[in-house]
Amino acid sequence: MKIIKNPKEKDLCKLTQRSSLKQNDLLQTVAEVFENVKTKGDRAVKMYCNKFDKVNLKSLIYNENLIKDSAGKISPDLRNAIVLAKNNIEKFHAAQLQPELKVETSDGVFCSLQTRAIEKVGLYIPGGSAPLFSTVLMLGIPAKIAGCKEIVLCSPPGKNGEIHPAILFAANLVGIKEVFCVGGIQAIAAMCYGTESIPKTYKIFGPGNQYVTAAKMYAQNLGIAIDMPAGPSELLIIADNSSVPEFVAADLLSQAEHGDDSQVILLSNNLLVIENSLLALKKQLKVLPRKEIARKALKNSKAILLENLDDCISFSNLYCPEHLILAIKDFEKYSAKIINAGSVFLGNFSCESAGDYASGTNHTLPTNGFAKNFSGVSVHCFQKFISFQEIKKQGIMNIGKAVEILAAAENLEAHKNAVSVRLKYLENDRT
Repeated sequence: MKIIKNPKEKDLCKLTQRSSLKQNDLLQTVAEVFENVKTKGDRAVKMYCNKFDKVNLKSLIYNENLIKDSAGKISPDLRNAIVLAKNNIEKFHAAQLQPELKVETSDGVFCSLQTRAIEKVGLYIPGGSAPLFSTVLMLGIPAKIAGCKEIVLCSPPGKNGEIHPAILFAANLVGIKEVFCVGGIQAIAAMCYGTESIPKTYKIFGPGNQYVTAAKMYAQNLGIAIDMPAGPSELLIIADNSSVPEFVAADLLSQAEHGDDSQVILLSNNLLVIENSLLALKKQLKVLPRKEIARKALKNSKAILLENLDDCISFSNLYCPEHLILAIKDFEKYSAKIINAGSVFLGNFSCESAGDYASGTNHTLPTNGFAKNFSGVSVHCFQKFISFQEIKKQGIMNIGKAVEILAAAENLEAHKNAVSVRLKYLENDRT
């Protein structure tokens, strides 16, 4: 992990860059997979599972009994931990439901805003070497709270050709019944078009690598909504001399172990803080089971010394991190200055891992700088907002003249006339 001392202002934008695959090659692969899934359905999906995951699948559908039996395949401690996380996530997300908004904008003019659940949603759950059963909770719970009628879950198979039992247990706990053993680009394509086995969905949720992210963006161009461009995981930590080097190191590694293309950034106004944190990181890295993955991620990661904490906050807002930890003494003073971040963790004991699993907030967050214009997943992401209006006789009389003038100014005579005929009707009715 490279240390950069007091970079010049002109170099700051360059330091915010993430690693990326060659876009031409990536998009060509995505387009090819989508076209084959569109025309060949399940056959193409199975072919790509064999090609990319090295797994031969007879069926993509997970039997409901196998989903229910998953509880016996994980330890009681893990089951209890998943239940605790589920309860906290449910509590936080249920509180996000809002009552109907109704406003009388003028005398006799009533406007309201009502929510409707998106009917069919697709959830992508990363699996393989790191089965993210926690993502089932993060996506399934708000989908259920929102009232989505159909929830389709796709997750790639492990080396044994099966979905990890913890993913299945979490799905059953949340109440998801449609589970499919497929990952990668082909999973997104299947939920976009629909196949013989996998239903077409209206909006696709879930994190993934650059292939999955590119596939989601491709699906969006085809008219399927997505939650956000959620790609490789990233973390930025701002630390001062009140931080604990072992904590900082552990948090950096917690994100670096996600994947080769993950990125972590450490900012500080104190060189000793950086040096001590990186010493602790080297020590902890040696004993990590996923140390080789973490090492590759660290090659694309940086520790940056800046003049003061205000400069650190400014750089963070420029970087727009998925996760931001303020390991500083006066985090209350600086938290209000944060403009761009997916999720923020305040103080030395607010580790990012808690948000990933059990604090209650959602861990499906914007990456790659998209925190400047995207939010993390919430119940509202699974809902649509429909406006209603009721205009009574007095209401059309109060605003009608203004509408006529506005419509005429835009040369839309039919718009004007739709009001005029009503005003004339009321005028004749009075006489």
